[in-house]
Amino acid sequence: MAALTLGFTGMDASTESELRTAFERALPASGGGWQLVPDTHADYVVVDMDSMYGPMSWLRLHNAGKQVVGLTASPRTQAPYRLGRPVDADALTELLRDIRVANGVEAVAAPAAAPPAAPAPAPAAPAAVAEPVIAKPSGMTPSPQPTDQLPEERPAPITATELPANPAAITEPAAPVNEPPSVAVGQVVPPAPSIQPVAPPPAAAPTPAPTPAATPARSAEPQSLAEWLASGRLRGRVRFADNGTAVLLDTDQRQYFGPSGLKPVTPLFSRNATVADFEAVSADVWNAQTAALGAPQPIARLIWYGALLAGEGRIAPGYDPNDRFRLIKWPQTEREFPKHFRIATAMMKGPATVKEVAEASSVPETDVADFVNASLASGFAEPYSEPEPEPDAAKSGLFGRLRGR
Repeated sequence: MAALTLGFTGMDASTESELRTAFERALPASGGGWQLVPDTHADYVVVDMDSMYGPMSWLRLHNAGKQVVGLTASPRTQAPYRLGRPVDADALTELLRDIRVANGVEAVAAPAAAPPAAPAPAPAAPAAVAEPVIAKPSGMTPSPQPTDQLPEERPAPITATELPANPAAITEPAAPVNEPPSVAVGQVVPPAPSIQPVAPPPAAAPTPAPTPAATPARSAEPQSLAEWLASGRLRGRVRFADNGTAVLLDTDQRQYFGPSGLKPVTPLFSRNATVADFEAVSADVWNAQTAALGAPQPIARLIWYGALLAGEGRIAPGYDPNDRFRLIKWPQTEREFPKHFRIATAMMKGPATVKEVAEASSVPETDVADFVNASLASGFAEPYSEPEPEPDAAKSGLFGRLRGR
């Protein structure tokens, strides 16, 4: 039976490099029978389910009938096969062996080392023959060869001495060096009219309408943590806290340090925020506190969560609840909100209203509205409008003129 094929997709370059290294170590230990190919030609494809685009890659491969291996730190995955994170060559060895045995592919035995042969007498060195140099293809289209031309076909060069003088040519005198160019050159001045037009009597000035009372404008100052983060007005490293919950914000790098989940930081979004609430953090305090908080996380994650909470089950102001919305790309999904995967799958099928998405995904409309708000704020969704109808093409030709009669 032919060897099974394996590919990688939906992951960054470092993760793919780790998988390739683990595959090289696991292949001989698993009994062989595998070949690494591009994901478009692979029977089994490893997808990073923990990345932003992993679930979308899984959905595409699942619809195409591919066998998916989910690479994830979670104990469960919707893919048929699971490979734990961090990448382990022993776990990959066991997975490759199990799939190979299930498909009836026999193990490939390693070739035995041949005994060393007796050294043969060295033959006389033949005369050195120069090997012909073979040009290797460079991958670029060769330039065309020049075309020979007859001498009479080649245009003779024309020199200034061969140009005949034109007696009818008008030679302008050279302008003095110090004379600036005139701004009136090239302007045509019309002759003054001989009869002055009679000017109409001036109209009476209209009475100005009374100025309405000025409406007090709403303050442009951000009012919440999510608005401050989206405004880009924060600079440097600051700390934002409320009732024992805190996050450290590196606004220049657009990342933060805090709890790994989003629900623990919910109190930070339930209060108004002013610029005085963001406390500057020195370098030594920053290094000491971030060391205990793990890896940094993108600030866009907090903006997404703030928009998820802001609507409280209703579409955000500025959007019509009866509008249809569509996803531009696979959105951000969190394990704390398992319903979001069903909502995103329904919205990827085409533009739909909140009610239509709720019916298709079997999720309450309030959850759909919150998800749409978060996707709009993070740039993953947009309101959909029908395209303008194209104008009818102008009738032309014999049949077009006959139809127009």
